[in-house]
Amino acid sequence: MLNRLSHPGEGSVDLPRPKMPLFGNTFSPKKTPPRKSASLSNLHNLDRSTREVELGLDYGTPTMNLAGQSLKFENGQWIADMGLSGGVDRREAQRLRRRNQQLEEENNLLRLKVDILLDMLSETTAESHLMEKELEELKSVSRRRK
Repeated sequence: MLNRLSHPGEGSVDLPRPKMPLFGNTFSPKKTPPRKSASLSNLHNLDRSTREVELGLDYGTPTMNLAGQSLKFENGQWIADMGLSGGVDRREAQRLRRRNQQLEEENNLLRLKVDILLDMLSETTAESHLMEKELEELKSVSRRRK
């Protein structure tokens, strides 16, 4: 490449352009290599039963330990796993269910009593208002007679 250099009063002169080894003339990024496939295996295409037969994979049921209680996942629900201490936990659960049932029955009875008391209060209040009205009417009648 040539640069033209011109000075006033003189003709233009063509000078060679110096090459800069550190910088290229144009921006040309390197080509990126194509991406590799995420998995070359076709095992993800197989259903669970086929994988178990072909590869001998038996995952079993998922289990976890939460606050000292062992749980396993079966039929879409987490179920308490009955281990060595399962009998004690089962008895305690039955005792708690009975106690809960008793408390629910007691709660229902108390609600019924409150409803009855509110009805009695409403009835007494209505009677009281009627008696006050009658008393006012009697007073007004007795004043007129005087």
